Amino acid sequence: MIATAAAVLILFTSFTTSALAGETSGEGAVLFGQHCAGCHVNGGNIIRRGKNLKLATLKRQGLDSTEAIASIARKGIGQMSGYGDKLGEGGDQLVAGWILEQAQNAWTQG
Repeated sequence: MIATAAAVLILFTSFTTSALAGETSGEGAVLFGQHCAGCHVNGGNIIRRGKNLKLATLKRQGLDSTEAIASIARKGIGQMSGYGDKLGEGGDQLVAGWILEQAQNAWTQG
């Protein structure tokens, strides 16, 4: 009986965690679509090609971490304005996580 309860608890926890991860990823995708995709279509950059969101570029610039990307999303960099107020509390982290995930998958997933 205890083993069954433990198995059910483990399954519930893993499904809940997966659902939350998907929800978080979805929120990051929505924020990206609303505030970033206009310039960064499929991880590119329509204004400055060299300032794209491809993994090789992020690594070369030392921006291949969620925190580094979140900081830029929040504060801006160079010609890009910060979006901290538009992304809302924690939005910078959500969009940064989604960007890094897409970059690691070569921007082949939606």
